[in-house]
Amino acid sequence: MDAHLAQLIVNGVAVGSIIALAAVGLTLTFGILRLSNFAHGDFLTLGAYLTLLVNSFGVNIWLSMVVAAVGTIAAMLLSEKLLWSRMRLLRATSTTLIIISIGLALFLRNGILLIWGGSNQNYSVPVSQALEIFGLRIPRDQLLVLFLAVLAIFALRYLLQNTKIGKAMRAVADNQDLARVSGINVDRVIIWTWVITGSLTSLAGSMYGLVTAVRPNMGWFLILPLFASVILGGIGNPYGAIAGAFIIGITQEVSTPWLGSQYKQGVALLIMILVLLVRPKGLFKGTI
Repeated sequence: MDAHLAQLIVNGVAVGSIIALAAVGLTLTFGILRLSNFAHGDFLTLGAYLTLLVNSFGVNIWLSMVVAAVGTIAAMLLSEKLLWSRMRLLRATSTTLIIISIGLALFLRNGILLIWGGSNQNYSVPVSQALEIFGLRIPRDQLLVLFLAVLAIFALRYLLQNTKIGKAMRAVADNQDLARVSGINVDRVIIWTWVITGSLTSLAGSMYGLVTAVRPNMGWFLILPLFASVILGGIGNPYGAIAGAFIIGITQEVSTPWLGSQYKQGVALLIMILVLLVRPKGLFKGTI
């Protein structure tokens, strides 16, 4: 294999792991809450900026990510309390929910611009030399990102398959009314959904800021690849979203020598369309 191509694939795996974390949160909110949340990318940005804020006080970057995740979860739970719970009571249509989520995205993005400004910023972390592995130069940050993503994905799988709350989440995703009649505390499941989504989304934003830079529109540029990953893998299926994210992440990076970096989002959407022409419901069945 050509060394340059192999390097692009490695970069794609790193990007794919970040997209995978955020895409899992996005597909969970749709599978359980039936919410196509276009503010998801801006919550990712919020997680990156909260990490930057905590890190600016001299706090270790990994501890900063944990604190940022707590802050992002709090912001998501606040949006649940003020917006989404009321919309469910009013039985708002999916179109209404999408429009509200776009408004929430703009609110978050402009709030970030107001507080932190529009320039690119970086975490205060020591510069580490890239590792030479089989002739490839792999930054340590990319390896850490991949390790954390794999760890989070396995933790999610364990939670969904082996814990009481995970089984309750799957039941609510299948049929919310039946789950409620069966004695499942649906409100508790909804809170846990936001906690898991907030944790994964904030971690994705923090890691993306670690391998690139922290900027106000970072989540906006990721929202199309995120939705493409979710649709490609099968809407509502977290494992499908992970597979879709790695496919899109790798293909985007591999395509840059021929198409240029400015067409990455177009590549993501093209892949999604081509797969859907063959498998209209995505690669996997859309269920948790």
